[in-house]
Amino acid sequence: MTDQMNPAPAPQAAAPASNTMALVSLIAGIVGLTIFPLIGSVVAVITGPMARKEIAASAGAQGGDGMARAGIILGWVGIGISVLGVCIACLVLVLVPLGIFGAFRNDYSLLPALLAWI
Repeated sequence: MTDQMNPAPAPQAAAPASNTMALVSLIAGIVGLTIFPLIGSVVAVITGPMARKEIAASAGAQGGDGMARAGIILGWVGIGISVLGVCIACLVLVLVPLGIFGAFRNDYSLLPALLAWI
């Protein structure tokens, strides 16, 4: 009598399995922003589109497009920050030996510092 009052719940569709490459892209993007700046970011940018192609080709059998997209975004952000950091480091390593910062501090003129270098 209890079975008639409480019918069995309808079976739910199983969620598609996450694509492994998408997970690799997301983890590499996070690692690229924290531990290994340039290497992790490049891995994320490479594996993200590969994962998205695999997910699209699976016709719904695989999920994880959001993880792949997030990995790509984090990868490009990491690459941008790395490039900016390298540019700043190069600028500092070039300008400090030239004494440019000393010229700014003394008389705000770049010409004496540049002429002294030549």
